[in-house]
Amino acid sequence: MGQHPDRDDRDRFDRSDRDRDDPRDDPSRDDPGGNASAGAGHVPVALRRVVDLLAPALADRPAVLVDATLGLGGHSAALLAAHPQLTVVGLDRDRDALALAGRRLVAYAQRTHLVHAVFDRIADVLVELGLPRVDGVLFDLGVSSLQLDVEERGFSYSRDADLDMRMDPTGGPTAAEVLNTYPVPALARVLREYGEERFAGRIASAVGRRRESEPFRRSADLVELLYATVPAASRRTGGHPAKRTFQALRIEVNGELDALRAALPAAVDVLALGGRIVVLAYHSLEDRIAKRELAARSVSTTPVDLPVELPGHGPELRLLVRGSEQAGEDEIADNPRAASVRLRAAERVRETA
Repeated sequence: MGQHPDRDDRDRFDRSDRDRDDPRDDPSRDDPGGNASAGAGHVPVALRRVVDLLAPALADRPAVLVDATLGLGGHSAALLAAHPQLTVVGLDRDRDALALAGRRLVAYAQRTHLVHAVFDRIADVLVELGLPRVDGVLFDLGVSSLQLDVEERGFSYSRDADLDMRMDPTGGPTAAEVLNTYPVPALARVLREYGEERFAGRIASAVGRRRESEPFRRSADLVELLYATVPAASRRTGGHPAKRTFQALRIEVNGELDALRAALPAAVDVLALGGRIVVLAYHSLEDRIAKRELAARSVSTTPVDLPVELPGHGPELRLLVRGSEQAGEDEIADNPRAASVRLRAAERVRETA
């Protein structure tokens, strides 16, 4: 992966978004052989880089890693194969993903704990397992390959399905409920904040008018409205007109950013001395949260006007990459989903009380 400076996070992600439709909406992106349901052809993003970054914290000892976004288990499988003494705690809110990952990781069943949980419960899960500290934590954020590939889940704007978008389909509001029940100003806020959609007010007003006569049920209904609402000139330069709205609805339905804001501090807190954390983000909102948390922990808290470092006030973390890293051209060619990834990583260098 190549390094990329952080001079403007938002513009950097927006440029990659404008240049292409979301590669994660291509159902062939992970499994050319058509066996995505079993995870057999799934290609994890930045796999070699993730394995290399975590290796110093996991190698040659009985280490513990939390895969906070287990998905189809590709990263965990590679790490378990590379480190024979490693135990993985895999978290996922999607029971279908847990079942498929369990099949993929069956050879390592004695060294895995697969848990149905949102990643903001990382501390609680570790307490329940009797694991006060871990040696590594991995977050591979965003929507998973499985969720995009299962048509009825409603995550993809390229295929008509019920407007669901729940990562855990057993509970919580659906995207249709958000569209049909949120006041227009609240819906505009969701689109603006979570989709960074410049036409948020116009889209929310159009949704409000449409639902007065007929509620939203299917993704094709929403895509049709968006084509009619987003100006043609913007569509020519901004990619698919549904991309940002679908992202915003998914984030709102699943509480993704609130969960991430809680999960990252908790993940750093459970890292043992020398432990490492790696975060893969796919849009600027996720990456901004990761950047702020890791950066805040990597500086001294000693007042700047003091001539010496106060005990217990030194940096907790050492950043392992400069800024964020992007995928190289070869990886993007092999795995289009990697086009928008931004990787950050850090190592714990000081224990806290």
